[in-house]
Amino acid sequence: MGLIMFTTTVSPRFGDVDGLGHINNTVLADWFELGRNPLFRIFEPNLNLSFDTWPLIMAHTDYDFVGELFFQYDVEIRTYVSRIGTKSFTLYHEAWQEGRLCVKGSAVVVHYDFKKKETTPIPEDKKKILAQHLMPPGMTA
Repeated sequence: MGLIMFTTTVSPRFGDVDGLGHINNTVLADWFELGRNPLFRIFEPNLNLSFDTWPLIMAHTDYDFVGELFFQYDVEIRTYVSRIGTKSFTLYHEAWQEGRLCVKGSAVVVHYDFKKKETTPIPEDKKKILAQHLMPPGMTA
């Protein structure tokens, strides 16, 4: 079996640091979004941001901060598919630094027609690709 998760390495910027010397909690939304880009390419290979063709909309995100992140070390963002439904799928994200899990969270992404302003079924060919990236059995989000 091949690699099931997507990984993205982020180098913190000086402006990402808060007054306590940690990476600010608001930064993780951007970093987890970077982690979603490879999955977005399943639906739009060139990441065309035209609403004429863009088929996805965010419905929900959440974050659990389980450890501190610091400026001086890179952060690995790991992204898995945790659920595939008829019209939406759920992604599970983790932020790791120096071998420690620091933040975990999820995002619900809905297949959406912006012209009609309605949800639409995820095409079967896209579901098959998403299924190749499902979390391993026994791993919990």
